[in-house]
Amino acid sequence: MKVPVKVDGRELTLSNLDKVLYPDYGFTKAEVIDYYSRIAPVLLPHLRGRPLTVKRYPNGVTGQSFFEKNAPDHTPGWVRRVNLPAPGSTKNRETIDFAVVEDLPTLVYYANLAALELHVPQWRVDEDGRALPPDTLVFDLDPGPPATIVECTRVALLLRDVLKQEGLKALPKTSGSKGMQLYADWDCREEPSAYAKRLAQLLEKEHPDQIVSVMTKKLRPGKVFIDWSQNNPAKTTVAPYSLRAKDQPTVSTPLTWKEVESCEHPDDLVFTAPDALARVEKRGDLFGRA
Repeated sequence: MKVPVKVDGRELTLSNLDKVLYPDYGFTKAEVIDYYSRIAPVLLPHLRGRPLTVKRYPNGVTGQSFFEKNAPDHTPGWVRRVNLPAPGSTKNRETIDFAVVEDLPTLVYYANLAALELHVPQWRVDEDGRALPPDTLVFDLDPGPPATIVECTRVALLLRDVLKQEGLKALPKTSGSKGMQLYADWDCREEPSAYAKRLAQLLEKEHPDQIVSVMTKKLRPGKVFIDWSQNNPAKTTVAPYSLRAKDQPTVSTPLTWKEVESCEHPDDLVFTAPDALARVEKRGDLFGRA
């Protein structure tokens, strides 16, 4: 069934609204669209100006999925697109037409495509669509089983203190999956990947029983991998307030440092779409830096 709607003056056609995208939770496409519509005031500032990569799940989280960078031909003309170089493209493209989500109609359009996950780089484009220098530094903390997000919080506190010494204020969020991320405003004092790598190696040297700075799987059991590589301009990180394609509709959720400090069980930092909406209503945007 197709439903024509008007969103902020733009005409869209929504489809399959009763399709269940999270079977274990009974969460439908209509609820996905509702979530993204209601979270938009705090989500859009973190997407604005950033070329979008989505992970789409047309048959729900238990079905096949695919990443989509290039905005397809059927994308409405009113969706902002920027043409950017695509080094290392898996489809041998020299350039890609990225969408940039800057308004509610575009966000609803992608939610209707079952684009559950929204990923963006650590840089923006200017009004002419040219890439600007990175404005964000990110550290992705990935626990190697049996470690969990509880161990990630301990590493996050260590990383927070190092960044503070460097004059950078860190903001924490869950990944919405099993780990978490730390963000900081970036002043381009040097190449961000090299800088982040150096800090990760420093902490690994000081806490070898807790931290690893290389991706090698055999080194990671029971430790937290500080992934510094997402500062590469070609890479993306899941956006604050994006849904994740897990058993339940979890959200990459900004945290307070008090929550990080007091975490004792992985369930302490699991937030679903309704949770995220309730938190924003109560606390506003804890990532209000964009």
